[in-house]
Amino acid sequence: MKKLITTCSLFSFLIFTSCNIQPQKIEYGKDACHFCRMNIVDQLHAAQLVTAKGKAYKYDAAECMINDLEEIEPDQIGLLLVSDYNKPGELIDAKTATYIISKNIPSPMGAFLSSVSTKEEALELQKNKEGEIYSWDELINHLRKE
Repeated sequence: MKKLITTCSLFSFLIFTSCNIQPQKIEYGKDACHFCRMNIVDQLHAAQLVTAKGKAYKYDAAECMINDLEEIEPDQIGLLLVSDYNKPGELIDAKTATYIISKNIPSPMGAFLSSVSTKEEALELQKNKEGEIYSWDELINHLRKE
């Protein structure tokens, strides 16, 4: 009976933790981009998609994640995260982030795309680096036009 309780407890634990929708730590210099297979080394531009079932896909740049979205059904997405340019290595919600495309801020895939937490931060970055500012929806529409 004790063995059955232990087995049931372990099984329950595995069920509840296996579908946990949370990001995984990006191992910079070790992990490879799910889309382009480049090593992820730039903490300013990395991104991550976590499926509704909890599987994490890591990207070396937001544009790789955005390109990969064409292959993933929207109802399969749990989280979309991008690096905060002002806080290297910190991931923020991609849908609420503000984006800047500036030729003065190189990114791993050459799209010159960076993200920050707020529009105010983007405007401040724009003062120093120039470029165009976008919300998530505006960015997706802009990239689809290209």
